[in-house]
Amino acid sequence: MSVDGATTGFQPDVTRFYQLAQTWKEDLTLTGADTVLAQEQALAGAEHPGPAPDGPLLAVVDGRGRVSQWEALRTSGHWCDVVALHCRDTPPRPPARPVREVVTGAGRVDLADALHLLVRDDGVGVVRVDSGGRLIGALLAAGLVDEVSLLVHPVMAGEQATRFWYGDRPAAAPLTLITAQSLPDGLVWLRYHP
Repeated sequence: MSVDGATTGFQPDVTRFYQLAQTWKEDLTLTGADTVLAQEQALAGAEHPGPAPDGPLLAVVDGRGRVSQWEALRTSGHWCDVVALHCRDTPPRPPARPVREVVTGAGRVDLADALHLLVRDDGVGVVRVDSGGRLIGALLAAGLVDEVSLLVHPVMAGEQATRFWYGDRPAAAPLTLITAQSLPDGLVWLRYHP
């Protein structure tokens, strides 16, 4: 994020972000459909070395059934496999889709139940969320977040940038600082407990 609280409107240090993300050694990468859809074109044109045998599982919250590049996600070389998280109201999907489904919740994916099922069925212990504000906000609101990690960039994003994690009026929530670490190039890594 930028110093002025934006998540868009500037060029983030993606390399540093993913270097820091590796410190979690997650069993599951949780992301939302919007995040995947924003990258589908690049994903389709990228190399596909195959599943990463020692990589984490990727779970995509896709309550509206919009994601289609499941095989490209699986073979991208980042994850060992992928799973689609749907709700009972998710539109019908092709029967031979190359992705396992977890269906829970009615009008939207029941995130708590989906995570419970992934813990039970896949032995998931550590979950890292790699997504935008909507999913992060829903997880925070449901009390499903143990830690918030922010990589603050030394830039003011300006008026056109997005500043909220969830909706247009996020609920106030106190956080407890775990660590604040200065990094090269003026970056600051902040970690909090909700």
